[in-house]
Amino acid sequence: MQPPLHQVCLPLAPLLGVWQGTGSGHYPTIDNFEYSEEVVYAHMGKPFVTYAQKTKNASDGQPLHSEQGFLRVVDATTLEMVIAQPTGIVETHIGSYVSNEESFIVKFDSIEVSTTPSAKSVEQVSRLVRVAQNELTYDVSMAAAGQSFQHHLEAKLQRVQPD
Repeated sequence: MQPPLHQVCLPLAPLLGVWQGTGSGHYPTIDNFEYSEEVVYAHMGKPFVTYAQKTKNASDGQPLHSEQGFLRVVDATTLEMVIAQPTGIVETHIGSYVSNEESFIVKFDSIEVSTTPSAKSVEQVSRLVRVAQNELTYDVSMAAAGQSFQHHLEAKLQRVQPD
């Protein structure tokens, strides 16, 4: 039986559930690509929300990327998010959000990006997440591999299962 959403996490309720859709990516150091994606925002009744993401190549279904993390509400307009990637990258973000009956929008900016010695260099990441009705869209920008800060990913997902 699912515990109730922690009172502190009520502002994150619009994110909760399973989301599926497609996206595209580009960056000067790689070829452009298309992908399918599943994102899950969930909770266990504690004062945080879990985040899990995985993508597959749109043309052949091969796995591309995955990451996992946690979101915490700091106050009425501020969130914190930590994301770990199996490629040896950990992102720590601070975000500001606005929410009303029609939409939920959060802009996360990295305050620290740590990498293992064998990971590719990533200096900065920004994530813009928008939820309206049963659609989640996002944009990711980054500075990595010696490149300046620029757009990298965009996707559109539909809620396929509420939390």
